Amino acid sequence: MKMCFILNPRSGHNVRRPWLAEFIREFIAARALDAELFTTEGPRHATELARAALTLGCTRVIAIGGDGTMNEIAQALLHTPAALGLVPCGSGNGLALHLRIPTRLRDALRLATDDSARVAAIDTGTANGRPFFNAMGCGFDAEISRRFNRLTRRGLAAYARIGFSAFRARRSEWTIIHGVGRTEALHTLLVTVANSDQYGNGALIAPGARVDDGQLDLVAVRPVSFTSAPSLVARLFLGKISSSPGVFRLRGARFLIERAGPGLIHTDGETHETGALVEIKAHPRSLRLVVPPNARIRAEADVRAPQLQPVFPQP
Repeated sequence: MKMCFILNPRSGHNVRRPWLAEFIREFIAARALDAELFTTEGPRHATELARAALTLGCTRVIAIGGDGTMNEIAQALLHTPAALGLVPCGSGNGLALHLRIPTRLRDALRLATDDSARVAAIDTGTANGRPFFNAMGCGFDAEISRRFNRLTRRGLAAYARIGFSAFRARRSEWTIIHGVGRTEALHTLLVTVANSDQYGNGALIAPGARVDDGQLDLVAVRPVSFTSAPSLVARLFLGKISSSPGVFRLRGARFLIERAGPGLIHTDGETHETGALVEIKAHPRSLRLVVPPNARIRAEADVRAPQLQPVFPQP
């Protein structure tokens, strides 16, 4: 099996691991893997490297980084026979935690490179055509992502500080949410559309969400005060946010979010300016992913022996 490792040295914990590239090369050599290591040099470079890996005949592409790195690489692998291996090194690692992928470096590398490992097809989403694999969001969600992406030192503590400062400057907006057979007009602090059940670090924004049901979970949070915020955060980490009276939830394969004007959205933590209308679609079983035996995926999603054909990047 031909593999490609793509390392983002500026992602999450990787900035504190200057030895990581050499460690991976030694890992490849020790196991005599048919593999190469490439290092990203800037935004969107991981997508280019993943597409190049497909043209070289790689059937497994391994992402070593955070959610943003995962997003860039997975974009290139959509609807292809190649499987994505995740080595989570970011600050949140929401999709990896949902799928129970190991967070210890060596264990994650072993799983990602195991040619007998379970491979499953998961759902993905798009927001105005931009792919996301864990979650997208607008409002307070996107503002936190914008501030967090400017930091040079990251982690849960940094995320908490950013969240507090963003909450002090929070703004809410009227939002119209269209689902299949239902329309709701809400005053919202944030709107998240999740594929997995969590942002990362155990923050369960969509308890019960699955990556193999062909649907996405929309969670809208109405404006909250300083006094009610601690309770909401507690429910978030206890997996009980859906029971909050200020939370609206909807499940479906397609949503349309109407805002008062253009603004920011995020896709897996990467921010983009977009129009007032945000169209979100689910794409069932569109990405093949290496997962552990206990991953939260139904057995029928397994794709152990696909018909592999040469894949070339789209123009």
